[in-house]
Amino acid sequence: MPVDYSLYLVTDSTPAILGEKDIASVVEAAIEGGVTIVQYRDKKSETADLIRTAKCLHAITKKHKIPLLINDRVDVAQAVGAEGVHLGQEDLDLRTARRLLGPDAIIGVTANNLSEAVVAASGGATYLGIGTVYATPTKENTKSIIGTAGVRNILQRLYSVHKAIKTVAIGGLNTSNVQRVIFQSKASKKGLDGVAVVSSIMAASDPRTAAAELSKRIAEVPSSMSPKSGENQSVEKLLGQVSDIVKELGVKSPLCHNMTNLVVQNFAANVALCIGASPIMANYGEEAKDLAGLGGALVVNMGTVTPDGILNYSQAIRSYNERGGPVLFDPVGAGATVIRQNAVKTLMSNGYFDVIKGNENEIRTVLGEIMGQQKGVDSGTSTTEGSEKARLAKKLAARERNVVLLTGKTDYLSDGERTYAIKNGHSYLGSITGSGCTLGTTIAAFLAVHKEDRLLAALAGILMYEIAAEQAGEHGDVKGPGTFVPAFLDQLHIIAGGASADDAEWLKAAHVEKLDVAMLKE
Repeated sequence: MPVDYSLYLVTDSTPAILGEKDIASVVEAAIEGGVTIVQYRDKKSETADLIRTAKCLHAITKKHKIPLLINDRVDVAQAVGAEGVHLGQEDLDLRTARRLLGPDAIIGVTANNLSEAVVAASGGATYLGIGTVYATPTKENTKSIIGTAGVRNILQRLYSVHKAIKTVAIGGLNTSNVQRVIFQSKASKKGLDGVAVVSSIMAASDPRTAAAELSKRIAEVPSSMSPKSGENQSVEKLLGQVSDIVKELGVKSPLCHNMTNLVVQNFAANVALCIGASPIMANYGEEAKDLAGLGGALVVNMGTVTPDGILNYSQAIRSYNERGGPVLFDPVGAGATVIRQNAVKTLMSNGYFDVIKGNENEIRTVLGEIMGQQKGVDSGTSTTEGSEKARLAKKLAARERNVVLLTGKTDYLSDGERTYAIKNGHSYLGSITGSGCTLGTTIAAFLAVHKEDRLLAALAGILMYEIAAEQAGEHGDVKGPGTFVPAFLDQLHIIAGGASADDAEWLKAAHVEKLDVAMLKE
């Protein structure tokens, strides 16, 4: 009989999680709410107590016709007639467990990396528990946090070596992030078969309701993190919504959390204030857990690369991913040094970015198509045709399942399906420090208020920013970059104020073209 791994409950009997509740009552309520498979995990009780509890739980799972697995203890599984076991990397080896339990037993194995996943799949595991995805209090010796990017890498590899094996993700999963994890971790040809949860059910005051909500969200995972992308195709349809989004930003004044270098912080804060957002400059990763709960967005600007900086960035990215908060990544100077190239790989493997913004060299570095060493943080002179730049943006967006902005004289914006060329802005933007960084700040603020279509949110931010620059550059008192900056800030403020009064006249200057980029091969 096929096993449904969609909502996999791992029990926890510790007082910090279970509290005073009865484990059997919690498990039965969770099954009634939608749990499809249960793993009994208890690392501290004596064998006799484990068998007693496992028998009780097995009676419940058999009544509801779902499997019961025992964590680690093959002897306990045999004693109670459980359907199988789950093995960690430090538990009994897979081959021995299979010999003892027989060919029909369900045997799952924890996999934290590609090597562990391939070995377990090749060795005959029934399914893999992939993680830890996010930080969790239920394990004291978590080997590593791999994020959705790590899960996706494992799934991609599994498809080529053992595509039929079942997989579940585990680690810090709850109602706020479960859809995002399933969506973001999907490789091109293989996705997760389920998610494993612990505290979000075991610690819940109402396990049945908690399980039902999780089950509902798992069943309704969107095909896109921008639910309205299908109806937003034409340039006219997109532009028709921009002014309302600018107005919404002014009303909500979302938090814009910037992790950026000292050179840019003051300018970024001023830009955020002028568009109507609420800026905070906080480079310490520990603060992100609290800030991520305020409904804003995070900008990770890789202007200054240090070991401590990378750790702080990674911690902040995970915090926002856990809360479902938008994250924009600006891989500044990504191709300039080997250290920066490695930093990009580290950050990309530590979490998911809703938007990646960079010039051609930076986008090529993230994509892994480096054409030579980048000179500092500048984009340099490009000889690449526009069609190739559009292809780069689309290819990276399709791979990462997000939105990519490749900046330049003409900007290219893509979500892997829709791709647009934007021809706005002013030459003075290239003559001031931090113009690219503060464009990222602007886009992030829009991501925080408009999550229905993140490409549209990004487009709204780009147009507000670049049209304001055009209008500022036309002021009679603007003589060069020095006088441009205050005029630019003023113009951002004017556009934001006009939007609150439903003035969309400025949008007539938008130059946006939808591109037909040839389909990319896998």
